[in-house]
Amino acid sequence: MSNKEIITKDFAKFGQRERELAEELLKAWREQGLPDDFENEEVSIFLNLYSGYVFLSNADYQVAMMNGDILETFYTDFETGEEGFFDELSEEARSRLNNNITDDK
Repeated sequence: MSNKEIITKDFAKFGQRERELAEELLKAWREQGLPDDFENEEVSIFLNLYSGYVFLSNADYQVAMMNGDILETFYTDFETGEEGFFDELSEEARSRLNNNITDDK
């Protein structure tokens, strides 16, 4: 692993656990569909080599991950660096996200 490589979509670098998590993502996508606010454009499966997170990302750099049994968008508040599923974010971060979603429409 190079010093700069943090994420990969090279399945040769996925271990057994990570391949199983990728299967869960694909199954959830097939059965549940993508989250409503997640664009279905150039979607790929990635592995964060540092955290071990396996996730979907798209052309807009949105992220979707499993939250229990549900495929959900994983958000980043770029003002504060706060990350998480919507219900895990602070009220301020949720408010900014809601404003950004409204502005995009």
